Amino acid sequence: MPVDTKAAVSRLMRFLAVEGVTGQEAAIGREIAAALKEVGVPAEAIYLDDANSRIPLPTETGNLIVHLPGRGAQHNQPPLLFMTHMDTVPLCAGAQPKLAGRKIVNSAKTALGGDNRTGCGVLVTLAAELAKQKLAHPPLTLLFCVREESGLWGARFVDVADLGAPSMAFNYDGGAASNVVVGAVGADRWEVEIFGRASHAGGAPERGISSTMILALALAEVKKGGWFGKVVKGRKQGTSNVGPVTGGPGRPAGDATNVVTDYVHVRGESRSHDAKFFKAITAAYKAAFEKAAKAVKNSEGKSGRIKFKVQTDYHPFRIKDSLPVVQRAAAAVSAAGLKPNIRTTNGGLDANWMVRHGIPTVTFGAGQNEAHTVDEWVDVTEYERACALAVRLATMG
Repeated sequence: MPVDTKAAVSRLMRFLAVEGVTGQEAAIGREIAAALKEVGVPAEAIYLDDANSRIPLPTETGNLIVHLPGRGAQHNQPPLLFMTHMDTVPLCAGAQPKLAGRKIVNSAKTALGGDNRTGCGVLVTLAAELAKQKLAHPPLTLLFCVREESGLWGARFVDVADLGAPSMAFNYDGGAASNVVVGAVGADRWEVEIFGRASHAGGAPERGISSTMILALALAEVKKGGWFGKVVKGRKQGTSNVGPVTGGPGRPAGDATNVVTDYVHVRGESRSHDAKFFKAITAAYKAAFEKAAKAVKNSEGKSGRIKFKVQTDYHPFRIKDSLPVVQRAAAAVSAAGLKPNIRTTNGGLDANWMVRHGIPTVTFGAGQNEAHTVDEWVDVTEYERACALAVRLATMG
């Protein structure tokens, strides 16, 4: 399906230059809305929802939602949803996109933001081409989510009633346009507070209870049990990671070497395609911290204690290849002369929550490479393919 590739790339460059890290999407939301109006989308068809009022983290704005009424012979066909996310990881702040041949690279020492400004470019290009070419299509909703990068919050708290009752959804977030992602992992995000007892490390270390030592013993236990990194237990697989280790308000961890550390705060995550298994990984971490806290005692026989909190960020899913959304996706890729690569991913996607909301969703790539790193770049050819594929998906009978 032919599209104006020059305009599509220019649009992407424009979006990449606008800062909008997770939770701070107001500016990029305004830019996307302006671009949509420029290509003929009526202002009254574009609005922000109030999902940010339900997200338990400071979030500047809600999800951006656009409704395009059906046109021509397909105007009364079942509605479709096209979606992506607006936010980037914090490492993208200050990005300076530059076109270098068939790549978009970064002049700054930051991540670029192709994840997911490529998706934003695809959806606006879809609206532009439908209007420009006056193509027949069913009713469409375009959804630009907030806070994907910090927990899929925008997709989680979108009001499904705002989406126009779509029969299926197509999400843009990834690399190759021929990838048809039909499943993703679920994840727990956990945190543990370790409470010890302060004491002079030089004069009376035996009176202290070291939170640092509790942390060390717990992580050693987790590693010994095979619960860290890639986790394989029989036929079950998953991953886990330990993230930042910090102190608390007024008592930063590790500031003084002459005081036994009395408090440490640790964050981590557990992931798997098996919902029960990522819970088992989390449980192994909790047990290890509890065991370590009891093992570290001072001269008075008192031990440390922990406070372990966990929340499920998103649930795993794997939709069937026989579903109409997968069949439509594969047919569109094949019609473009590409081979559909039906697969799952080990990352979380806004599609996790769309499927949870009852909307069958597949995810396509749009040219992202080395996302979340300072080496990030966008493959222009794959981005252009993704734009053309979106138009085909929206218009095929």
